[in-house]
Amino acid sequence: MSQSPALFKEWSGYLKPEDISQLQSAYQFSETAHQGQFRKSGEPYISHPLAVANILAQWHLDSQALTAALLHDVMEDTSVTKTEISKTFGKPVAELVDGVSKLDKIEFETHAEAQAENFRKMLLAMARDVRVILIKLADRLHNMRTLDAVGPDQRRRVARETIEIYAPIANRLGLNSIYQELDDLAFQHLYPDRYRVLAKAVKAARGNRREVVGRVLEAIKRRLRSNGIEAEVQGRQKHLYSIYRKMRDKHLTFAQVHDVFGFRIIVKDVPACYLALGALHGLYKPIPGKFKDYIAIGKANGYQSLHTALFGPFGSPIEIQIRTHEMHKIAEAGVASHWLYKSSDTSLSTLQKKTHQWLKSLLEMQSQAGDSVEFLEHLKVDLFPDEVYVFTPKGKIMALPRGSTAVDFAYAVHTDIGNRCVAVKINQELMPLRTELKNGDRVEIITAAHAKPNPLWLNFVSTGKARSRIRHFLKTMHFRESAQLGERLLNQSLVPLGANLAEVKDAQWDKFLRDTGGKAREEVLADIGLGKRLAAVVARRLLSLGEPGPAEAVASGSVVIRGSEGMAVQFAQCCQPIPGDPIVGIISKGQGMVIHTHDCPVIARARHDPERILDVAWDPETRKPFEVNIKVVVANRRGVLAKVAAEIAEAESNIQNVNVDPEDGSAYTNMYFTLQVQDRLHLARILRNLRNIPEVVRLARVKG
Repeated sequence: MSQSPALFKEWSGYLKPEDISQLQSAYQFSETAHQGQFRKSGEPYISHPLAVANILAQWHLDSQALTAALLHDVMEDTSVTKTEISKTFGKPVAELVDGVSKLDKIEFETHAEAQAENFRKMLLAMARDVRVILIKLADRLHNMRTLDAVGPDQRRRVARETIEIYAPIANRLGLNSIYQELDDLAFQHLYPDRYRVLAKAVKAARGNRREVVGRVLEAIKRRLRSNGIEAEVQGRQKHLYSIYRKMRDKHLTFAQVHDVFGFRIIVKDVPACYLALGALHGLYKPIPGKFKDYIAIGKANGYQSLHTALFGPFGSPIEIQIRTHEMHKIAEAGVASHWLYKSSDTSLSTLQKKTHQWLKSLLEMQSQAGDSVEFLEHLKVDLFPDEVYVFTPKGKIMALPRGSTAVDFAYAVHTDIGNRCVAVKINQELMPLRTELKNGDRVEIITAAHAKPNPLWLNFVSTGKARSRIRHFLKTMHFRESAQLGERLLNQSLVPLGANLAEVKDAQWDKFLRDTGGKAREEVLADIGLGKRLAAVVARRLLSLGEPGPAEAVASGSVVIRGSEGMAVQFAQCCQPIPGDPIVGIISKGQGMVIHTHDCPVIARARHDPERILDVAWDPETRKPFEVNIKVVVANRRGVLAKVAAEIAEAESNIQNVNVDPEDGSAYTNMYFTLQVQDRLHLARILRNLRNIPEVVRLARVKG
């Protein structure tokens, strides 16, 4: 209790007397709850919530947030409940404390799963009230400042979590000073030797470059004064982790990093920013391509400044930021500036709007994610610090993470646009959907009514939103197609029992769902299609005939394969069956039915589990193209590839892929083609055409 009065006196500068009284009560409540508990450092536990509240008070957060900070660990580490907090300090405080508390009462299979669920809960609470994340960031900052007290394994785990999640969130919310401190503290504990060497190098460089920095500082001040521009000029040092990241990503030595020291110029208004820029470009020559206007196009976290790089007096680059006082406040305090600097300035309301949009996107993302681990994966993808700015056809500016593609842009505009996109025009030119976007690109998405997401998009999209939407669509489509396959398999199993699916009454389905704990008929059918339930077992249970014996498990008759079943029926890559091949189906749990040729080695290995094997047959009306691989051995002569390709085209087949063995001076060479064919007869026609080419020595279909 000895520390509290001094701190409360400091806070009374902006809080009302009744707020201070509530904080005194919260402090006493927390001290009593944590009585007898000590931190790893040996300090009484109450020192931690008090330090967290003090960090928040520096941002001038309201009394509810400070009260919640003082109480933030009582639900997690003591027997105090949310109801008690609500009765004593009000519902808003209880909600804040609950949002920050971990889910310790629920057991998870892995630590990663538990952590992912904790993040999901915290971020959803943050979407309702951004003060949750401000409390959590202050909590993490104090824990990082005192991390020396815990063991090396825990130190590394907490540091990695900080650098992957908490520091990027602080950056995304524009909390620049916290972001940099969290980064540096995590760097120090993750790579202590690298941190020590780099810190020593920066300290030495500060001494070596002091004269140059001082000279440039004076030259800048003189030039601004002579142009009648009132400005505050500061020297600034890049934080250690960002220097390390630059060295690592660009494979540079420390001597090659020229922007370790830079300059910040703070002026009264926006016109003065551009006047100062002109004055400095007259003092030192600007480096082409290094100017960025974050005032006209602000970053997603509300950051605004002009950035330029100049050739300094000794030829070394000088980095300069130019901003107004308001921009500087937002750059340092980010979303906390809403509390710290009450202002009618539009940039503040814009910042709040952007933050709200991001938080809203988190809610949408988690509703699409299958589980907490997947949600956390999407979130990590979305916490990119660098951005690219592109334009819609109507001239609206959109900010996307660097590395975003046309598909990311389509989903950023609207989910339906993303789901139906088929092509893109970038700067009026048709380009592939995987094209990476660059600053200033004008992007127009072309859609088609019946188009749908391609699973291959997951290999190149960059944003969490695009990834979660594509996965959600594919899961939904997979479920629907699996249910349709399950319906066919169940009907096939009912026929030998003298029934069909149309005759099964609702009452029979209701009894089956009650007895087996199923949620819905569609879910049962999807489970059959995915191999999670056996059709023969479900058929007998529906007709109340009990469990089938081993001999009855596989129903008679064949499942007809049309080739249009979608993701519920897959064609094995090991043997690449095509219509006309004798085939067998294997029910693979979670994947659905996989079709193999009858002589495929995989079938031989599956014979020990006859319940998984199904008789299948091709639908005579199948019109879908199927992929097949062929090997062509040819005499090594000029123009032979063109002849082979022409004969394949003549046989009305499309070449999906072609590979030719490298030139080694041999008289013969191997060509490998992936072709699209209708059936075995079509393949036979292609091979017959190829045999007519004099240079073709040998032909074979290749499986696997």
